[in-house]
Amino acid sequence: MLDGFLDLFEPVNAPDFSNAEGVARIADRIEAHRFDSRPMLEGARVALFGVNDGRRSGDNEGCGGAPDAIRHWLYQLVPPAAWQPTVDLGDIRAGATEDDTYAAVQSVVAELVQMGIVPIVLGGGHDLTIPMYRALDSVGRPMNLVTVDPRLDFGGDPSVVSARNHMNSVVMHEPNYLFDYANVGHQGYLTDPDTLELLERLQFEAIRLGTLLQNIQHVEPIVRNADLVTLDVAAIRASDHPASTHASPNGMTAEHFCQLSRYIGMSDRLLATGFFEHNPDLDDRGRGAHLVAQGVWHVMDGIFNQKGDHPKCTTEDYLKYVVDLPGESHEIAFYKSPKSDRWWMDVPVPNQDKSNLLPSLLVPCTYEEYVEASEGSLPDRWWRTYQKLA
Repeated sequence: MLDGFLDLFEPVNAPDFSNAEGVARIADRIEAHRFDSRPMLEGARVALFGVNDGRRSGDNEGCGGAPDAIRHWLYQLVPPAAWQPTVDLGDIRAGATEDDTYAAVQSVVAELVQMGIVPIVLGGGHDLTIPMYRALDSVGRPMNLVTVDPRLDFGGDPSVVSARNHMNSVVMHEPNYLFDYANVGHQGYLTDPDTLELLERLQFEAIRLGTLLQNIQHVEPIVRNADLVTLDVAAIRASDHPASTHASPNGMTAEHFCQLSRYIGMSDRLLATGFFEHNPDLDDRGRGAHLVAQGVWHVMDGIFNQKGDHPKCTTEDYLKYVVDLPGESHEIAFYKSPKSDRWWMDVPVPNQDKSNLLPSLLVPCTYEEYVEASEGSLPDRWWRTYQKLA
């Protein structure tokens, strides 16, 4: 099985780096698929792999060359202190058609997730979100998806799939196991108001760039609740990441990008993630690839430092706070993890006799939302989740 699995990949052509300082590099620690050796997947915590296909990325097609450009910088970085077994599978070759590439990505991600390994995908176009999402069908439960993107990739001709409208295919996929979706970092002047209205009707969420820049901690519960997070690096401002035809003067800073990447890795719910749309043809002295490599490093560091919070444990050891809302017929239970100081709130499932779900759903939240409830206001996140469960 492993031999056939690895046959989908081009081995890593990893560059050699001087180690004159005597400091270990990721190149020294990672187990890479090379021409003369194959990695052991058993026991691995993380698996990197690239996808050399940017054909559906329109005028940013050069992003198909991103994996090696990112590796060049990633392999030079010092490994996270809490290093766990990590493999680099190499790059999936672009298929004869884009759908062939999708099939390969879907099968690889599904296999890794079933093995309990977190795949980090280096692409390629943001449309590769489609096969990554489809791969989670094998998990057999409702899924939560977060995209980081300056645009909301809906609309256009649904029969023509591209990186600019790939969310059509995700939302319309059958069987439909998408429970929650949020986009982080969209910019108002790049956003169709009709799409925002559609997301609101679907009880999905869209977080503007300004909200993220004002307080990135408000975004943390959103990614903590995600099974899959995919990032279009055009969400980073062009002065920090110039390597995309869609790079804009406005966007996340390099610091916000790395902080968000660590939040992604810290989520105990995370099954897979991917970085897309980096175009090495447009990079200035490799600055963009260097930044993406640092984002990958922060995701890995987050994964290696996960706290084992919900959903990997029960709330028996959590601190519980119950808030009675004035004029309401219910109370809200909040839970705080003593291991991470993170907060959750309990949302009851209405009509339990008609549902196969649990009696309630534990939803990540912020301390500020607990304070909001304590002051008599129902948090928007609680109400939005309750309406989805109704």
